Amino acid sequence: MPKKIPMRQCVGCREMKPKRELVRVVRSAEGEISVDFRGKAPGRGAYLCPDPACLKRAIRAKALERNLDTAIPQAVYERLVERMEAGDDGT
Repeated sequence: MPKKIPMRQCVGCREMKPKRELVRVVRSAEGEISVDFRGKAPGRGAYLCPDPACLKRAIRAKALERNLDTAIPQAVYERLVERMEAGDDGT
C-alpha cells in the first residue's frame, strides 16, 4: 500500500498541493513570524506555492495575516519574494 502524501492548501491560489511542494510561513508561540522552507519549524503555519504570483495574491487578500492571526512584517514578504524569484527551495 503506497504511503499517503500530506496535502495542504495554498493561501494564494487556494489549490490543494503536496506539503513538500509548498513554502510554509510560521508564527511561533512567542508571536515571531518566520519563513520555513523545510516545513519542520514548530508553530502555526500557512502554506504558499513557491510562485511569486501566488504570493502577490495572498498579500493583496491579506491571507497570511488572516491565517496566522497577526500582522506580517514587510521583511518576511521581502524574504519570500527573494527566495521565490531565485527559485531557492531552502534545502
